[in-house]
Amino acid sequence: MTYQVLARKWRPRAFEELVGQAHVVTALANALASKRLHHAYLFTGTRGVGKTTLARILAKALNCETGITPKPCGKCGACTQIDSGRFVDLLEVDAATNTKVDEMRELLENAQYMPTVGRFKIYIIDEVHMLSKSAFNSMLKTLEEPPEHVKFILATTDPQRLPVTVLSRCLQFNLKPLAPPVIAGHLKRVLEAEGIPFEDAALAHLSKAAAGSVRDSLSLLDQAIAHGGGRVAAAQVAEMLGSVGGDLVWPLLECVVAGDGPGAMREAERIAGRSIDFDTALEDLASLLHRIALVLAGIDPPADESDTPRLKAIAARLDNSRVQVLYQIAVLGRRDLPLAPDEFAGFSMSVLRMLSFSGGNAEGRSVARPTPAVAAPTPSRSAAPVAAAVNVPAAPAPARATSAPVASEPVAAIPFDGDWPAFVARLQLTGMAGLLARYGELASFNNNNLELVVPEAHRAYSERNYQDKLKAELAKHFGANFRLTVKTGATSGVSLAAVREKQSEERQATAATAIEADPFVRDLVRDMGAEVVPSSIRPSGNDNGPTS
Repeated sequence: MTYQVLARKWRPRAFEELVGQAHVVTALANALASKRLHHAYLFTGTRGVGKTTLARILAKALNCETGITPKPCGKCGACTQIDSGRFVDLLEVDAATNTKVDEMRELLENAQYMPTVGRFKIYIIDEVHMLSKSAFNSMLKTLEEPPEHVKFILATTDPQRLPVTVLSRCLQFNLKPLAPPVIAGHLKRVLEAEGIPFEDAALAHLSKAAAGSVRDSLSLLDQAIAHGGGRVAAAQVAEMLGSVGGDLVWPLLECVVAGDGPGAMREAERIAGRSIDFDTALEDLASLLHRIALVLAGIDPPADESDTPRLKAIAARLDNSRVQVLYQIAVLGRRDLPLAPDEFAGFSMSVLRMLSFSGGNAEGRSVARPTPAVAAPTPSRSAAPVAAAVNVPAAPAPARATSAPVASEPVAAIPFDGDWPAFVARLQLTGMAGLLARYGELASFNNNNLELVVPEAHRAYSERNYQDKLKAELAKHFGANFRLTVKTGATSGVSLAAVREKQSEERQATAATAIEADPFVRDLVRDMGAEVVPSSIRPSGNDNGPTS
């Protein structure tokens, strides 16, 4: 048997099956019940909200053999033929391909003849705004005074392009884009009926990506089922859509709220490592801040959302003014992305702007490297540890009167023993230099010429501006005749970024195993039907055990 896509299989065949358009369905049902019929109907709305579907259901309601009714039987000859597209008195016209005046005249010439088998001869003209001006003029007379046996049903996504003379002759209904929770509920019913396992978080991703269109959501659901091998899982849907997901957005926002600059930049690099669109990342961050603002306004989030406790916990650490500032930074950051040197630079600068409003950085210190030694220079700075001295050039002190400027202190060279990841970790570089150093793998080091290899996925870090920044930092340790060469190609996963990512995954796996093995958690799962949400498990900072 040929597979039928979900968008066609689950196309509504009755008014009560239509999703989310109660205002239109109620009006049409009341008109049909009272026999107050108009000669021309106009359905407007974005793609996939049910315009053509509603037109076909209305055609059945007008031609059902049981009589004009808001509940067509769906079993008589007229209903079954309309469902299968074989009803001779129903003419569906695609105005996008029939735009000429001659085609419209030929179509309307048959309107004077009585219907062959039905009660009414019905013309459904889809995308009617695509008709030419001459074609509109040719149909005006028929549209204004059609024969009693003719009904026009027009559909368009752009009613502004219709002539006022046409609009004034139609009974207009505007179909609204559906809210994500409504679409998610519909997808849930479809999957339960199809017997396909799913995760609620995956449906939330799909309903948001559908942008109000039921048809788009079902098409995406078909794709998600194929991508997941017969199962709709949140992680696979997020990967398919290229969305960020809570496992990336939450840690980033928590680091920002805590004023943890290095942690926030590590989370930003994790997002970059997943090859996620930075515009999407900022959009999800703004969406999360909007939900936090609602909590601060006294509006409780839905109880069935898995991250509600996390939402309330982070809202307790913020105030209204700071949330508004962070939200504005996220929104304006999306606007500024095309103007940035590269997308990661634009995204990371948005994160750094958020960090500048952190309570832990009130004195204006560099958020990326909160080194105590640079906060307040004193005469005893010469006795500071070497690691602190290395941090001085990249984290200058705030501009204020001082008797001992930090910039005059020498940089202590760090010896290089061939272990590139360890060397980079000791340098504690940030910005462009830090990105290239962390994602690059050592290929060779001969005659003071250092050669790095960057994976293809991070080709942007091999660009000239990144190289110049890193070369300037390394020249402080290798001398003025130091040379740096960077190329892209296959890597073996031994860069500092790869090592840290692997360690992070191992800690996450260990934490998840510890949570699942906990006797109390096992009792909850077994006796009360509880479920462990993997994205809510995070290793503790001291590695003594997981947190959830």
